[in-house]
Amino acid sequence: MRERFAAVPTAALVDVMDDLGLREQTLPASIVALARGMRLAGMAFTVEGRPSEHGDWDAAIRKTLAMLGAVPAEHVAVYQCNHERSAHFGELSATSLASRGVAGCVIDGGCRDVRLIEELGFPVFARFVTPEDSTWRWQVTATQEPVTIGTVRVQPGDWVVGDEDGVVVVPAAGAQQVLAAAETKVGTENLVRDAVRNGVTPLEAFDRYGAF
Repeated sequence: MRERFAAVPTAALVDVMDDLGLREQTLPASIVALARGMRLAGMAFTVEGRPSEHGDWDAAIRKTLAMLGAVPAEHVAVYQCNHERSAHFGELSATSLASRGVAGCVIDGGCRDVRLIEELGFPVFARFVTPEDSTWRWQVTATQEPVTIGTVRVQPGDWVVGDEDGVVVVPAAGAQQVLAAAETKVGTENLVRDAVRNGVTPLEAFDRYGAF
């Protein structure tokens, strides 16, 4: 399923979920890929954190490192940081996850080491970038619990798909149905594209194929 999700545009997934009444499944537009062409798909491993001005750097970093070590292969780490400053993710974190086959990371928060992560080729979608480290200012508080990002409730095991258009979340319970319908939609849109290239008007193409 991961390879199939990775091959389907997020726009097609959103259109299908809209038709099914699942209309709050797109993460905020401010969460974007660190580099053009980055794509990810995998089941969510959720992470939550909170601002924490503290003096115990060692304890805070140990929580973060334990969390990173718990993310399974082919999953996407999904962070709700609840924190408006600092980088919650960087190149060493990306290297660790990539080396174990993790599919990518989505952060409602900050990232740094952008050039190194881009060179690594590990897909990261984040809300902002900054050189400031979060360890003195933030701590992990929970993993594998539901998190809310924007208007989207992300459950552990939901499917997370990201591309140039943004990031969407497909609820695990309906994932097979959504994926199959999105694949069909992509095939239909290919027919529409060929038709309009050959001079068929948009309305005529819509009447013919039921999509545009």
